[in-house]
Amino acid sequence: MTILSFTLILLLGAYLAGLAGSLTGLGGGVVIIPLLTLFFHVDIRYAIGAALVASIATSSGSASAYVKEGITNVRLGMFLEIATTTGAVLGAILAIYTPVNLVAILFGVMLIFSAAMTLRKKNEAALLVGSKLSYALKLNGSYPTKDGPVAYKLKNIGGGFSIMTLAGMLSGLLGIGSGALKVLAMDTAMRVPFRVSTTTSNFMVGVTAAASAVVYLQRGYIDPGIAFPVIIGVLAGAFTGSKLLMRINVNSLKLIFSVAITLIALNMIYNGLNHKF
Repeated sequence: MTILSFTLILLLGAYLAGLAGSLTGLGGGVVIIPLLTLFFHVDIRYAIGAALVASIATSSGSASAYVKEGITNVRLGMFLEIATTTGAVLGAILAIYTPVNLVAILFGVMLIFSAAMTLRKKNEAALLVGSKLSYALKLNGSYPTKDGPVAYKLKNIGGGFSIMTLAGMLSGLLGIGSGALKVLAMDTAMRVPFRVSTTTSNFMVGVTAAASAVVYLQRGYIDPGIAFPVIIGVLAGAFTGSKLLMRINVNSLKLIFSVAITLIALNMIYNGLNHKF
């Protein structure tokens, strides 16, 4: 395969990854890493390095649009970034000393969990009264709809913060945004409405990825020849996804996406168990 064909295929794959990641809140890494490792046979640590850089691009591309539209809860995102950033640095350091095949198996398991979380029914019922901590930290908010702003209150702030620390650790270890765990923390534990949890997750991904990307950069696991086309493709896909989210019904997309990443996950686990990485 020539360098030109490699770059063009990687650009297209990165675009689709950014588009899917922006629409589902899972991040582009769930597509980028399998594409690089299974199709191009790139070392998984270099694939994770590229995915982390792509996650920063995804966040930059979609989060700005969501913040402008008033959907993202910026204050909540900045509060939870304390947890995800701490976990991301710990996960990135741990990844350096973790066997490659074990990383692949963990990645596959996380993909299956992400697929299940994507398909589960989301809780859109808003709480009338939030927890004391949500009021003290001013984390409650509202988001725009066709019928006007909808206010929401939050609960279980401590539980959500703990889950976010684990999400950050997995992000640093596996190179993915851990959007499924972030949505679990915000949607299930804290009762953040789905649109707000998805967009706030996108807002947080960049900071979390940047924290762990520093460790990969210091270890030489970020290759510009791989990372550059990934950044361009994912950024374009994320920008497209941010424009489409408010206009399309993403349920069918989520079903197809979940089936696809489940098949990819099984392949990753199989190859990891057979030490093919």
